[in-house]
Amino acid sequence: MRKYLHIHLEERSVETEELQGEAIIRTGRHYIAKTLLAGGSASVDPLSRENPLIFSAGPFAGSNFSNANRISVGCKSPLTGGIKEANSGGTFGFALGQIETAGLTLYGASDQWVVIRITKEGSISFESAEPYMGLGNNDAAALLFERYGEKISFALCGPVGEYLGLVAGIAFADTDGRPSRLAARGGVGAVMGSKKVKAIVVDMHRMPPFHDRKKLMGAIREYGARLGKEPAIDSFKRVGTAAMGDMLNLIGGLPVNNFSNGQLVNPAKETFKLGGDHIRELNLSRGGEPTHACMPGCLIECSNIYVDRNGKELVSPLEYETLGLMGSNCGLSDPDDVALLNAVANDLGVDTIEVGAMLGVLMEAGEAAFGDLDFMMAALEEMRRGSERGRLLAQGTARVGAHYRVARVPVIKGQAISAYDPRIVEVTGISMMLTAQGADHTSGNVPAYDCVGKTTAELVAVSLAAQTASAAVDSLGLCIFGRAVTNVSAELIVTALNDAHGTQLAPSFIQTLGREALLMEWEFNKAAGFSEKDDELPAFFYAEALAPTGNTARHRSAEVNRQLQALLAAA
Repeated sequence: MRKYLHIHLEERSVETEELQGEAIIRTGRHYIAKTLLAGGSASVDPLSRENPLIFSAGPFAGSNFSNANRISVGCKSPLTGGIKEANSGGTFGFALGQIETAGLTLYGASDQWVVIRITKEGSISFESAEPYMGLGNNDAAALLFERYGEKISFALCGPVGEYLGLVAGIAFADTDGRPSRLAARGGVGAVMGSKKVKAIVVDMHRMPPFHDRKKLMGAIREYGARLGKEPAIDSFKRVGTAAMGDMLNLIGGLPVNNFSNGQLVNPAKETFKLGGDHIRELNLSRGGEPTHACMPGCLIECSNIYVDRNGKELVSPLEYETLGLMGSNCGLSDPDDVALLNAVANDLGVDTIEVGAMLGVLMEAGEAAFGDLDFMMAALEEMRRGSERGRLLAQGTARVGAHYRVARVPVIKGQAISAYDPRIVEVTGISMMLTAQGADHTSGNVPAYDCVGKTTAELVAVSLAAQTASAAVDSLGLCIFGRAVTNVSAELIVTALNDAHGTQLAPSFIQTLGREALLMEWEFNKAAGFSEKDDELPAFFYAEALAPTGNTARHRSAEVNRQLQALLAAA
């Protein structure tokens, strides 16, 4: 059995729901989509009291199942106006599982800023957030540990979320206590800010009871053994997500100078410094840690602790999306520069994809030259202060582009495109077009797929398969980076679910779970007023040839949607 907490902020009351069996398993994206759709949230103002904020942990939360302790956060997005599920590593999902809690939903809004405290004994209290207000996440986290002890985890609304900046995410403690793991996208931090909840603090306790713990532990060991045999997992462990930078620069799909070029340097003539190989060797030579687990139990360890030339920590983690959007997209080529920006962004609790794309648009508008690090740092500091200009920048790429009347604004559904140029990485581009989540690569990323000569129909089929698999793992608290094993191990995972919660699910359950989540998300967005026009790429992707390949985008939203509907009808 697991508890689910329904927290009513205006009354400061809590309803506790008891979940059993399959109800514990259908979590994350699936639970969020089902709950928001059934509750009529598609029609509410995202920053109003009527928009619930959902935190959902997976069915293995609190155990040492590798990459199975992620936390999903969901609401109607104030950035896109559609549905949003943003998930994160860290220790918050793990902590919820350890106190036998499947998740919680925040309803309404508090009249004063609060910290919600949830203890291992089951008590829930509302305490003043005054000591933490206006602080960066690092200082706020330090005070939380000082106040509540070391054996806690937290969800934290940063200073930009306090004033409802739409680039704000929600920060969670990593395995060392840093507030550096973010459910970053879609403005979920602004929704937490609108509810005047500064932090949620949860005890870490012990592994929760499961239906058949002995059998579950056997499945956990087998899953770990399969991870250990996969070359893709070994690559993640060795060089982390930054390896994507090496590949994207090589094939010409890297965002450079506001997506105006696909290659930062010619790899045959010059070292690409924003990629995994260079960063690993540089970090090792300085005494940094190239491998680091973002959440308890994870064997992939694709995170890192990046240090400066004196061996002092600059940031953890330094990952590809940040290197791409805050780095090459803004004309930077030195990972030290990106790490400095990344550290500030983490302290502010903001989405580095959205902020990097926004800064690129500012440079496109002529506010600064590409590569101007001082300008970028100053912009982040304005966001920290909440000046008039800082609050404008905190509204994100689409709104900043409209304000400055910029023609080249890389967004879909109002959310910045991730660091995969859709003129080259076409399947991922199609996924970013079709997903209800806004331009989110994690909805169905297939960066290495050879798209040359493939029809729209063929690529939509690959995208749908990837989207279904991603929605399934997002609905089980699993990290997508384990997909080399997860995608081919349905029987193992479903057996583990049955052993954990006493169910009798068939291996087909995973595919069904992912498909159901997608269908509900699309239904939500339709109810919110979205149409296939909202799936179109920005015009410049179709009009401008991308160097060095000369590619232009070739997939239009009408045809992409026609092929999607044909696939769904045939299923």
